[in-house]
Amino acid sequence: MFENLSERLEKSFKILKGQGRISEINIAETLKDVRRALLDADVNYKIAKIFTDTVKEKALGENVLNAVNPGQMMIKIVHDELVELMGGQSTDVNLKGNPTVVLIAGLQGSGKTTFAGKLANHLKSKKQRHPLLVACDVYRPAAIEQLKILGEQINVPVYSEEGSKDPVKIAKNAVKQAKKDGQNLVIVDTAGRLAIDEEMMNEIAAINKAIDPHETLFVVDSMTGQDAVNTAKEFNDRLDFDGVVLTKLDGDTRGGAALSIRSVVNKPIKFIGSGEKLDAIDVFHPDRMADRILGMGDVVSLVEKAQEQYNQEEARKLSKKIAKNQFDFNDFLAQIGQIKKMGNIKDLVGMIPGMGKMMKNMDVDDDAFKGIEAIIQSMTPTERENPKLMNGSRRKRIAMGSGNNIQEVNRLIKQFDETKKMMKMMKDGKGMAGLMNRMSGMG
Repeated sequence: MFENLSERLEKSFKILKGQGRISEINIAETLKDVRRALLDADVNYKIAKIFTDTVKEKALGENVLNAVNPGQMMIKIVHDELVELMGGQSTDVNLKGNPTVVLIAGLQGSGKTTFAGKLANHLKSKKQRHPLLVACDVYRPAAIEQLKILGEQINVPVYSEEGSKDPVKIAKNAVKQAKKDGQNLVIVDTAGRLAIDEEMMNEIAAINKAIDPHETLFVVDSMTGQDAVNTAKEFNDRLDFDGVVLTKLDGDTRGGAALSIRSVVNKPIKFIGSGEKLDAIDVFHPDRMADRILGMGDVVSLVEKAQEQYNQEEARKLSKKIAKNQFDFNDFLAQIGQIKKMGNIKDLVGMIPGMGKMMKNMDVDDDAFKGIEAIIQSMTPTERENPKLMNGSRRKRIAMGSGNNIQEVNRLIKQFDETKKMMKMMKDGKGMAGLMNRMSGMG
C-alpha cells in the first residue's frame, strides 16, 4: 500500500535534504514533484493542487529557508497537511440506539459482504456487542450463503427470508427480530449496485428511510481510485452516509481514494480493510496513515496489535521460566503463534520505521514461519523441553522429519539460543544496555 507514492515523495524531498542552499525556487520544484507524485497516485488534480499550494504557503510562512534542517521541516509540513487531507483524526462508529442499526452500501464487488462480517466480528470482540447480520442482497445467488458462512465463522446469527425479494421488508423484520432476541447491533448487508442504476439507487434509499440507521457506511474498493471517489459523491448525494470504508488496501492500490475521498464527500474514512481474514479490519487513523505514506512506519498500531494478543497470565509464567533459564522450544513456538495472530506479516513489518522500504522486493507472507514450526513440531516432547539434548543425530532426524536440511535446523537452534540469551539479559535488568554491549562484542 502506498509504496510507489512513498518512494516518489522521498525522491521529491531529496533536493531539500542536501547541503546546498535552499531557496524558494527549490521549494517550488520539490512541490511540483510532490504534486506529480500525488497525481500518479490517482489523487484528484484539484485536490493535489490545493494541497501543494497550502504546503508552499505554510513552508514559506514558517521560514523553511532559514531552518536548521529544511528537509525535515518540509516533511513535517507535508505530513501535517496529509493528516488534514485524510480527516485530521479518527472517527468512531456511532453505537447509539438499542439495537444500533448499521446500513452497509456500496458498488458491486467492493467487498461489502466480507466487510459486514468483519465489522460484526470487530464490534463483537472490541466493543462487546451482540450482532445480528442481515442478508438483504436478494439478487446475487451466493450473497446470502456467503453471509451465513461468515456468520458461522464468527459465531454471529444471520437473518434472511427465503424466497423474499423485498429487501426493505427483510431489513424492517430483522430489526424487530433483533429487539425480540436481545441483540444490540444490527448490520444490514445490501446488494451491490451501480450509481447509474436508478432503480437500485431508489431501493437503497428506501431501505435507508425504512430502518433509519444510526450509521450508514459506504464501502469503497480502494483499487478503483478516482472512480471510487466519484461514485462515493453520487451515493452521498442520495444517502448522506456517515462514513467511508476503504477495502482491499493490501492490493496494488495507488492510494488516490484514501487521499481524495474525504475532501470530495466531506465524510470521514472510518475503517480500512486489508486481506480476506475476518480480523483484517482497522479503525482509520489519518496521522498513522500519513506516517506510513512518508516512510515513518506505524509503531502505535503495531503496539496495539501486540497488546490485543497479550495475555498477562501467560506473560507471568514466561517471565518466571526466563528468570530460571527454562525458556524452551514450546515457549518459542508459542511466541511465534502470538506474532501470527497479530495479522499479515508483511503489513506488520511495514509498521516498523524504515522496514517497509527494505522489505519492498522481499516475499514475506503468512507462511514465513512454516519452516520453523515444522522443525519444532518434528522434535519429541522431551527435546522441546530440553534444548540442550540437541546433538548431531537428533538434528539430522529432525531435519528429515520436517523436510528441511541440517543447516536450517542448525540455524533455528542458533536463533533460539540467541533469543534465550537476549530474553535473559532483559530479565536480569541489563535491558538495552546489556543487549547493546553483547551486540557490540559480536563484531
